[in-house]
Amino acid sequence: MNPKYIRLIKNTLKGITLFLICCGVIFPFLWMVAVSFRNKVDIFTPGNWFVVPTLKNYVEIINTNDIFVYFYNSIVVAVVTTLVSLVLGGLAAYGFARFEWTKREDRAFFALSQKFLPAMAVVIPYFLMASLFNLLDTRLVLIICYTTFNIPFTIWMMRGFIEELPKELEESAFIDGCTRTQTLFKIILPLVAPGLVATSIFCIINSWNEFVFANFLTTINSKTVPTSVMMYLSVSGVKWGEMAATGVLAVMPVLIFAVCVQKHMIRGLTFGAVKG
Repeated sequence: MNPKYIRLIKNTLKGITLFLICCGVIFPFLWMVAVSFRNKVDIFTPGNWFVVPTLKNYVEIINTNDIFVYFYNSIVVAVVTTLVSLVLGGLAAYGFARFEWTKREDRAFFALSQKFLPAMAVVIPYFLMASLFNLLDTRLVLIICYTTFNIPFTIWMMRGFIEELPKELEESAFIDGCTRTQTLFKIILPLVAPGLVATSIFCIINSWNEFVFANFLTTINSKTVPTSVMMYLSVSGVKWGEMAATGVLAVMPVLIFAVCVQKHMIRGLTFGAVKG
């Protein structure tokens, strides 16, 4: 067979496969959006594909729940967690990248391995410590928990970005009279800015979407958006419409944020890559 037709068939199969994968990923979200605009009767009516959309579910969650308070809690926790993680993780990453010390690689991998721990494995100790220090149902306890899990990720990512920079830049700065701190803030950080942006994006998304810690460590005052969907589960049944509407509102900020910063994220992830 002509190689041209073989290549065409391969490209067609790849396109079909990619299309099916995208449909599988997008379909649950589209279904949630569709359910959020339906009445309860329409949701449970089989074969009822075309219905008149309604905003009843959105009006219900806005009027009956403190959805905007939950959004405020999520924003505060995500932003503060990201800032603390970048400061502490960035400094640690610089130490791993530029200083030679005993078993550096082993300790770097140990720091990353903390990210591998499932939240359910440590949520009980966190709950007991939060109870001991009277931090339950506060934004501070969520910030501490999320920072603990985001710092290893920040260290691993930022270390790679810093190692891509030649050491000669810092040596030149030292010759010109710069201190280590001045070199870090005036030379290193501006050059790894794309990496900082990419890392901060992932930290914000991880903090916004986290559910386990927020569900176990908060009750009323500090609930976040992901945990608010649990309010529609009761012994009398599940309020699918309100739950879907809350899910849509929870996803939209992250989705809009990801679309707005996708160029920065791609630039950060490809920072230092060899181009040919």
